Amino acid sequence: MNPFCYDADDERATAALGAALAEVLPPGTTVALCGTLGAGKTRLVQAIAEAAGVDRRDVLSPTFVLIQEYQGRRPVYHIDAYRLRDEDEFLALGPEEYFDGDGLVLVEWADRVPGCLPQDRVEIHIEVTGPESRRFEIVSLGPKYAEAIRQLHRRFDR
Repeated sequence: MNPFCYDADDERATAALGAALAEVLPPGTTVALCGTLGAGKTRLVQAIAEAAGVDRRDVLSPTFVLIQEYQGRRPVYHIDAYRLRDEDEFLALGPEEYFDGDGLVLVEWADRVPGCLPQDRVEIHIEVTGPESRRFEIVSLGPKYAEAIRQLHRRFDR
């Protein structure tokens, strides 16, 4: 499966991507978000959560709380691995409970805990390309989410 690449010129375009992801990702999806500090991981989470029925203003980076739970039309779980020392600390949070549920699990700084994440997952790599622009590369690891990636291609590749 080819990755889906999306160039966002501004936050409105990032919001459009977030809305599409909220629509095409099935219940129980784990999304691994990777990118440098300030790349826009939390902004994308806000866009996905908002499209899932959560007030965007309620969605903050969970760096200090580590896990935020949001209830919209479907649950959104926002996990941040930035301040964790190692994978053992991540596992102590009990992420399996979230991975096994039917919500969307969005993990910021997922590249710090790859061995703790489900094998079947969606990975989003975010690259800063300008003051407001970003490039998103979205891939399905394992076959489970390949259809979601195909739906993104159909929606945006015109």
